[in-house]
Amino acid sequence: MRVVYTKGPGTSYEIAVHRDAGPELAPRNGPGGHPYLPHDLVHFVVESVAGIELGVYGRLAAGDNGLFWPADPAERTKAMRRRRTKPGKPTPKASADMGRSEELAGIAVPVWELRRGFAETLPAYVPSPLPPVVERIVDALDTYADRWHGLPVGGSLEVTW
Repeated sequence: MRVVYTKGPGTSYEIAVHRDAGPELAPRNGPGGHPYLPHDLVHFVVESVAGIELGVYGRLAAGDNGLFWPADPAERTKAMRRRRTKPGKPTPKASADMGRSEELAGIAVPVWELRRGFAETLPAYVPSPLPPVVERIVDALDTYADRWHGLPVGGSLEVTW
C-alpha cells in the first residue's frame, strides 16, 4: 500500500491511500497542526516501527475504509449504508492497537520536539525511562520531519506500508 501526503498551505495537508485490497479511496484532508510532522504521518511511523497490525494503516491495507470514503460514488453509497445499518464494533485487538498507536504518538512527538529544540520540557505523562520502541519511533520521525518541512505547497511525500 502506498500513502501519499501532499502539503497544503500552513500546516494543512491531503492524504491519499493507494492499496490492493478494498475499493479505491478518495483522498481526504488531514487534521494538520504541526509544521514538521503531519498527524497522519506520525501514526504511519508509529504503527510501522512498533509493528502495530490493526492500527489505522494495517486496517486500511486489509481493506477497511477507516476515515476514508470510496472514490466510486456507488461504492460510497454502499459504504454509507453499511455504516448506518451495521456500525461494526472493532475487535479487542483492533481497539488495543488503535489505543497503542495513540499512546505512542502522544509520547513520541513531544520527545522528538524536545530533542529538536522545539520544546524545553516533556509533558508529565511521558514515562521515564522511555520504552525502547519510542527511541526507534523518534529516530524514524527525524528521517521524515525535515523532508516534510522542506516541501513546497503542493509537494508530496510517499511512504509504503
